[in-house]
Amino acid sequence: MLASLTPTRFSNPDWIFERKFDGQRVLAFVSGRRVQLMSRNRKDLNQTYPELVEALGRQLPPSFVVDGEVVAFSGSQTSFAKLQERMQIRSHREASESKVRVFFYLFDLLYLDRYETSALPLLERKELLRGALRFDGPIRFTAHRQKHGERYFAEACARGWEGLLAKRADSRYVSGRSPHWLKFKCSQGQELVIGGFTEPRGSAQGFGALLVGYYKDGNLRYAGKVGTGFSVPTRLKLRRRMNRMRRTEPPFLDEVGERHVTWIAPQLIGEFAFSEWTRDGKLRHPSFRGLRYDKRPREIVRERATL
Repeated sequence: MLASLTPTRFSNPDWIFERKFDGQRVLAFVSGRRVQLMSRNRKDLNQTYPELVEALGRQLPPSFVVDGEVVAFSGSQTSFAKLQERMQIRSHREASESKVRVFFYLFDLLYLDRYETSALPLLERKELLRGALRFDGPIRFTAHRQKHGERYFAEACARGWEGLLAKRADSRYVSGRSPHWLKFKCSQGQELVIGGFTEPRGSAQGFGALLVGYYKDGNLRYAGKVGTGFSVPTRLKLRRRMNRMRRTEPPFLDEVGERHVTWIAPQLIGEFAFSEWTRDGKLRHPSFRGLRYDKRPREIVRERATL
């Protein structure tokens, strides 16, 4: 179940409000000691987060399915950049040796002891979740407030959070994007597909800027270039990766208008912060936050507020 972006902020006793984490969405399927962690695009994450597999396998219910967000912290803030160090790992040994601690914040329960719970109201599912599992070590419960959404949103932004999720208290769990789950974002962010890069200038290393876009009606539309937010090691590592993806023709439907461009196959997805969209559909003041590995390129569309 996915949330829809909204510019509206409201308080309503029929809705609950949860912290929006900056991490990786994960479903966990548990049957006895057997645990399966799965990303949004159905990738097996057991080798990436072995400590979560172990902690879930110690839980008392014989079988359950939970939904949540895996996060890493930098101080008191969730850090997607830090989590990336774990998201790229596919080895149990390497993950176990990683210094990046991760936590699994659970916010929904879809199945418990032979009973499907997705048709129950959200608040009932959360009450069952809180009572069924132990929340210690890396397994955490996602707390919520049931009123004062506007006040909580102001607090969230003041604390430097990404925002809030507003959810109808009586909503069922359904597949796909829903108007019953809404995103209150403190700042703008957008996932975009990387379709090329420019050559570095002067003392810059790796590349100058990434050329990025989103899919609309089956075509990759150009959304601008991003030249900030990269460390030197990230620039060099990303350049090596992109060198293996070169192509002769631009992947974008639109004219790009940049010189010294190398086109690549549109396979990499980045997450970017920016101030606003321009009138001609480009990002203003964009900055790179990290690569995403839990989605497919053609899933990436321009996110628009729906309410």
